[in-house]
Amino acid sequence: MTDGELQETVEVEDVERAMERLDDPDVVRHTPTEPSTSFARMTGAESVVLKLEHLQWTGSFKTRGAYNKIKRAHDEEGVDEVVAASAGNHAQGVALAATTLGVDATIVMPRTAPQAKVEATRGYGATVELVGQDFQEVMGHATELAEDEGMTLVHAFDDPDVVAGQGTLGVEMYEDLPSVDTVVVPIGGGGLIGGVATVFAELSPETRIVGVQAADAATVPDSLDKGVPQTLDEVDTIADGIATGGISDLTFGLIRDHVDEVVTVGDDEIARSVLLLLERAKQVVEGAGAATVAAILGDAVDVTDETVMPVLSGGNLDMTMLQTTLVHALTARRQLLHLEVLIDDVPGRMAEISGVIAEHGANIRTVRHDRAVEDLDVGEAYLVFEIETSGATHARRIVTSIADRGYNVTRVNRERL
Repeated sequence: MTDGELQETVEVEDVERAMERLDDPDVVRHTPTEPSTSFARMTGAESVVLKLEHLQWTGSFKTRGAYNKIKRAHDEEGVDEVVAASAGNHAQGVALAATTLGVDATIVMPRTAPQAKVEATRGYGATVELVGQDFQEVMGHATELAEDEGMTLVHAFDDPDVVAGQGTLGVEMYEDLPSVDTVVVPIGGGGLIGGVATVFAELSPETRIVGVQAADAATVPDSLDKGVPQTLDEVDTIADGIATGGISDLTFGLIRDHVDEVVTVGDDEIARSVLLLLERAKQVVEGAGAATVAAILGDAVDVTDETVMPVLSGGNLDMTMLQTTLVHALTARRQLLHLEVLIDDVPGRMAEISGVIAEHGANIRTVRHDRAVEDLDVGEAYLVFEIETSGATHARRIVTSIADRGYNVTRVNRERL
């Protein structure tokens, strides 16, 4: 079967064959689960059991589909050179799978890809080409290489072999927790949820399958409404692992047939969940994986009295993005408080206000004078503080105390992510 003759759907038998191919625990391993009493209490669930797929080799589920695709093509068709387009997780999965099987891999990545992910992909043995600024340009170049150089394209989700490989995660989840009531899976291109939902439709059809997309990258709800896959020209989310901007006919059909609900969550909710996973579960999870926890913590999915398993699909969180995400989440909690205080620009004002903050046991991270502001009168200035607090109640006390000293104080709202 050539890439131009791909089957139109994926059956559980395809996943079973993928299970047989994924026979090397140094490439794909059975990832652990971890119950979270904190998340159960916060959601009202009977039990929340986290599927720690971010602890997979290469840091995400992507190796499953890549290995199944490349191994079948190598063993059955003699393929010895593959190409893929990716900004991160798929790139690393293809690189590891290909190198393990002795197949040459070229990965096309955008010039904007984080250097850490580029170097990780090279470290797994692939040749990396940096092209363009977005996924569409990267995919276009990878497709040209496949056609011009005779390489086999390993698509991130629009390939039955890839989807079947991702479906092996569903088999593990069922084996881990046969009594699960609800499974929550992130959706980018739909390969992961397509494979997982196919498995549960056969092994446990009573289990509810819920898909989650980032609100500013969501295409599936509109696709389901219109009956055909829809795409977005631009996506804007911290969950870059699910920011594909579209699904395929293959994954659309699997979602339509086997997924019970598709919900969306905002970047604020995702950032909060990244922080909570660090605090409560001691897990470093990227935005795409944290989206499933965001869905059950918010109003998107009611899991009251249920046994629920969210998939933490990836942990390849760039450190700059981690910092940005945590600062945003802490600011939303008022644990990072940004205050603008109007003062007469005379000696002693900064010391006085700093003393008030110190009396409350808060730490000043930064402070600056703003004098070149159009709405200020002559002799006035703003003091802008960034303060560490223990939370919203502590922050309110600080603001009230500064105001009680006669100062006009305003909390400066941070821009949304």
